[in-house]
Amino acid sequence: MSQNAEHTPPGPAGPLSGVLVADFSRILAGPYATMLLADLGADVVKVEGPAGDDTRAWMPPTRDEVSTYYLGVNRGKRSIALDLRDADDAEIARNLARRADVLIENLKPGGMAKYGLDYDSLRQDNPGLVYTSITGFGTGPGRHVPGYDLMVQAISGLMSLTGDPDGPPYRAGISVFDVMAGNHATIGILAALRHRDATGTGQLVEVNLLSSALTGLVNHSSAYVAGDTVPYRMGNAHPSVFPYEPLPTADNDLIVTAANDGQFRRLCEVLGIPEVADDPRFARNADRTAHRDLLRPLLAERLKTRGATEWFEALVEAGVPSGPINTIDGGFAMADRFGLDPVVTVGEGDRAVPTTRHPIRLSATPASYRLPPPELDEHGAELRAWLSGPQEADHG
Repeated sequence: MSQNAEHTPPGPAGPLSGVLVADFSRILAGPYATMLLADLGADVVKVEGPAGDDTRAWMPPTRDEVSTYYLGVNRGKRSIALDLRDADDAEIARNLARRADVLIENLKPGGMAKYGLDYDSLRQDNPGLVYTSITGFGTGPGRHVPGYDLMVQAISGLMSLTGDPDGPPYRAGISVFDVMAGNHATIGILAALRHRDATGTGQLVEVNLLSSALTGLVNHSSAYVAGDTVPYRMGNAHPSVFPYEPLPTADNDLIVTAANDGQFRRLCEVLGIPEVADDPRFARNADRTAHRDLLRPLLAERLKTRGATEWFEALVEAGVPSGPINTIDGGFAMADRFGLDPVVTVGEGDRAVPTTRHPIRLSATPASYRLPPPELDEHGAELRAWLSGPQEADHG
């Protein structure tokens, strides 16, 4: 690791303590990745243009007049505002990159080269640098196409799978491929750091939204690649498993899942129709999937005799996967009920910000939450002073 540990914000030492991350990314995929790294102890320096990260202006909703979108993916970082078109600021940015263990960027392909911040330029002075580039469609013929999650949901085919069979295609409720690409970038960075530990040499890590999307479509991708089948929109139904969808109860719909024969038998027992599990039309998953239009009304008839909450308790007790269809507040309430402590507050006093807990639990080196999401250029003075001084040591 580099000799940057003394510049890391105070707090519990995490597994990435001493790793300096130069974060030139903006909006979601890159900032999400660097937030995960910051939670694990990395010192993340967020480089913003004079106007700041785009998501600072993405509102409503807000908390204390700050975009909650921005707050949700930027804790644990220090901010410095640099205009890369300015020669002095560009040199400060290059000084940061020369000292960094990791650099992450999501400018248009070729955008960093204009400022001498591309991988080939930086690795001359910093051979241990793990340089991570996130694009929409790679650096080949698709390099000129802007990369936005909604575009990738459309282009990848996800929207063709989302919605009712006879209705229009829909986007997912979140920027699912930005988040997925951020996770893939994080995995790539950790793998490259492990390689650097062994060899002393960094490398270029490339992630693009479309490739993240195609691997993220998992069984649907495999249906096409391995089975020469183009999946289609099925509403909330699953193409290969039944039941695996919302079903009506006496009050609200309930997710009911029986992914194997044992679960289906237990479902029928709880519903008071054990004979249905012995019906040859429904005995195996393939049979149930083929005869779903016959089976669905049999299950719905029984489910309508009790409410969703009552059925949920009974089914889970019997080992049958099920769940209510919550709003976001209900999801957090259930996580609280299950002891997951989903909310952590970062910062103190007027700067205290409730945020969502890091998803990974480590027994020896848990995530820590040292800094609230920074104000624009909040740490600019201290970082400029440091970056104007001598570099402490080589990397590796």
